[in-house]
Amino acid sequence: MCDPGVVSAPTPSPRTPRLVVGGNDEPHVARLHRALAEILADPLARATSAVGVEERAMGNGGHRPLLVPISPHEDPDAVRADLSQRLDGVPEHADVILRTSGSTTGTASLVAMSAAALIASARATHERLDGPGTWVLALPAHHVAGLQVLVRSIVAGTRPVIVDTTGGFEPGALAAALERTLKTGGPVYVSLVPTQLLRVLTNSDAAASLALADAVLVGGAATDPELLRRARAVRIRVVTTYGMSETGGGCVYDGVPLGGVRVSVENPDETGAGRIVLAGPVLAEGYVEARVPDAGAGRPDGVARGGAEPRVPDAAAADAAVAQTVPGGASATGGPPGAPHDGLFRQAIGAAFFRADPREFVTADRGRLETLPDGSARLTVLGRLDDLIVTGGIKVDPREVEQVLVALPGVARACVVGVPDEVWGSAVVAAVVPEAGARLDGEELRGLARAHLDGAHAPKRVLVVPDLPLRGPGKTDRRAVAAFLESV
Repeated sequence: MCDPGVVSAPTPSPRTPRLVVGGNDEPHVARLHRALAEILADPLARATSAVGVEERAMGNGGHRPLLVPISPHEDPDAVRADLSQRLDGVPEHADVILRTSGSTTGTASLVAMSAAALIASARATHERLDGPGTWVLALPAHHVAGLQVLVRSIVAGTRPVIVDTTGGFEPGALAAALERTLKTGGPVYVSLVPTQLLRVLTNSDAAASLALADAVLVGGAATDPELLRRARAVRIRVVTTYGMSETGGGCVYDGVPLGGVRVSVENPDETGAGRIVLAGPVLAEGYVEARVPDAGAGRPDGVARGGAEPRVPDAAAADAAVAQTVPGGASATGGPPGAPHDGLFRQAIGAAFFRADPREFVTADRGRLETLPDGSARLTVLGRLDDLIVTGGIKVDPREVEQVLVALPGVARACVVGVPDEVWGSAVVAAVVPEAGARLDGEELRGLARAHLDGAHAPKRVLVVPDLPLRGPGKTDRRAVAAFLESV
């Protein structure tokens, strides 16, 4: 009998994608869990044997299933048609195709991930925490963070406890799941996005339950320091994570790389901030979507898309271009009328790609490394390269402005973007979401923010909105926010 949760092609051929529905409801998660367990079984056995990783290359990779987790709301036929058009060869060791929550073109990228990399990530996580334990799944299982909850459970030999968020995330449901999980004995772990943690803190019972977990991983989007302070004040053991689909999920915890992961910052500026580069056993095999034939020299194609490292401007070149002034004194990437605004350049400085030698993932993020007293390094993630706002020739990091706004009374969340402006090239504009019951005034917030920010960083306009649009689990859709703020 055909399993209704598995929607692979009727007559699979070698390396034909096997689509399996994820989501958060028990039946779908159980099917995806079984499909993952099948894929992970052989690498797990090899990893615990004396043969070692080298034997992977000798396996019969051509006939292994190629798992593609999809949302319950997606049309499998449409996904399959999209894959048939965009999938451009699959690396030998690929086992799972992950689709990112967005890309510079608005279409999710296709990331080929090996079972070995997923296992390496899970084991490194357990080594960093209190060892293998029971995981609570409160994230969509078809996204990388939720998928890793299943992988970690399989590696640990435990069963995940599922919080069904089909009708939305409810803190009370999380508390009930934690109550069941705590009875299992052993460490208990939860993975959330910042918006979920924020909602938990509005429910004292749920917050008390979450404080009983041994670790609460929070990732998927930047976590506001004030939110972290509030959570830790009620004894929730928050661990901030940084990573992406291309690294099998979080690979840097509380700023410190997991075991085997290497972090560097390329072309740092005078403050030490530069482009974040990641390496280690958790890396994906590469991107596998077809190349755009007429992309030109600036397209940020990775090596897995068919060739050598792309000719992408590095951080130094980007900084030099940003510093280049045009008539009127503004920058070359966002100045007043007459200033060049090269969309391809914007894509290039903000696009991520894989390097073959040495094998590295060059992210689209800015960060700074700090050397700790013990000689180790701590990473501070500053935001995406293409999130920087250039206003009047000055670079503004939107996260710095957002942190000031969310620290103001009554503000729950904030998103700061640049919108076209005849005088400044780009104007700093903010959308803020009030806390429950709070009454906010945009002009008043703008005045309060100006007390903490200089003229260039202070928002020219603050709009109070009921909510912020999301792309993927917990990530604010900055492009949608910018489009909205440009229209009002």
